[in-house]
Amino acid sequence: MPTNILNLSRLNVERVEDDEHDYHIYANSVVNPTTCPSCQSARLVGFGRNQQLIKDLPMHSKRVGIYFDTRRYRCNECNRTFLEQHPDFHPDRAMTLRLVNWIGQQSLHRTFSSLAEETGVVEGTIRNIFRNHVNELEAQFRFEAPKWMGIDEIHLIRPRCVISNIQNNTIVHMLVNRNKDTVINYLSNLAGRHEVQYVAMDMWAPYRDAVQAVMPNAKIVIDKFHVVRMANDALERVRKGLREQLTTKQRRGLMHDRFVLLKRERDLNDRERLLLDGWTANYPDLGVAYRLKEDFYGIYEKADSPQEAMKAYEAWSRAVAPQVRDAYSDLIRAWSNWQSWIINYFEHPVTNAYTESLNNLIRVMNRLGRGYSFEALRAKILFTEGAHRKTRARPKFERRREPADMGYGVPKNGVGFYLPPGHMGKMVDFGHQHETQGAEINFGAHIPTLIEMIESGRL
Repeated sequence: MPTNILNLSRLNVERVEDDEHDYHIYANSVVNPTTCPSCQSARLVGFGRNQQLIKDLPMHSKRVGIYFDTRRYRCNECNRTFLEQHPDFHPDRAMTLRLVNWIGQQSLHRTFSSLAEETGVVEGTIRNIFRNHVNELEAQFRFEAPKWMGIDEIHLIRPRCVISNIQNNTIVHMLVNRNKDTVINYLSNLAGRHEVQYVAMDMWAPYRDAVQAVMPNAKIVIDKFHVVRMANDALERVRKGLREQLTTKQRRGLMHDRFVLLKRERDLNDRERLLLDGWTANYPDLGVAYRLKEDFYGIYEKADSPQEAMKAYEAWSRAVAPQVRDAYSDLIRAWSNWQSWIINYFEHPVTNAYTESLNNLIRVMNRLGRGYSFEALRAKILFTEGAHRKTRARPKFERRREPADMGYGVPKNGVGFYLPPGHMGKMVDFGHQHETQGAEINFGAHIPTLIEMIESGRL
């Protein structure tokens, strides 16, 4: 067995033993400490030895343990004793630095239990290394505050708040919950929050209150898709209310054909139109509810201003028949309570569609990664290498300056710039120009890139 099996030049390998699962490597340091860590004195004497077990990167599908012959020293100046510290070992963990770094990186892609089995490190330590690694990534990656911000939620064990950049189709942050205090704390510490122009959200009061408290100048826009979805929900309530009137066979047919009712009328094919006509003809209330659903969608499609939207909604509301009004009561109440923020859409058509696609992405990742905690899934999404959307800011404009001894830049007769004799018609060399680059801007994890990485098996 070669003595450099560890590939650590400052360790001397004395012998290697191995079994079916592990390498046991006995080693000592080739460098002796020269000063006392307490008083920096060089008056050191040996004071015994102690063997430490240091975990290292797995090799050949086997776990690796280094039995390090650690020397103890005493300082004759301050009379203190200390153990030698090897520069390749982590100061706070019985592990090599490279193993700690590797576990941190792998913990974004693998479960803690699998890493614990492969390295021989207990799962609790793996979890702690993961948290430290995520804290380092949090400090390293500073995502640009979105000018068009999306706030939505995703259910992972319980509801979580998702912050997205609508213009760049990226995810900026995932909060542990959707509570008002949590959202306020995040927004209050967001650099560039005063530059946020629009915030698209659903009708969840804590989101609205948090934005109004921290970013009062940002325009709140209730997401179109959350509003029109309530029209679909109302139609579903009418459909389910008909089940008591139907035979078992008819119930199954209506359940199977529900997709026809939820589909937009303009998108129906001939067969689907025939099915729709049959159900609405036999059950008039279903036909009334379907027409109301389509007409409500029409408000968003036809209104070009908040005034037109209000006028169209008022006409729609008056047309809601008494027999289906209970089914549409949630939508009517929501419009009444959130009216000023709903109609903002018709002046600023900002939607949370990207956040909705992000929610679908998170669900897929959660299914693929059974056993991940919320913290691990969040880090996997936010900090996956190669998924960030970046650009460079335009560098600051700098005035071009010419060498003083060439006489350039001196105005003659107050008009233009003077060129010395012999330079007319020639290309003027203004000296060496330094290439400047603006600071890199990181908009967050790009959703289409994350999806592509999942589909290709790279995530």
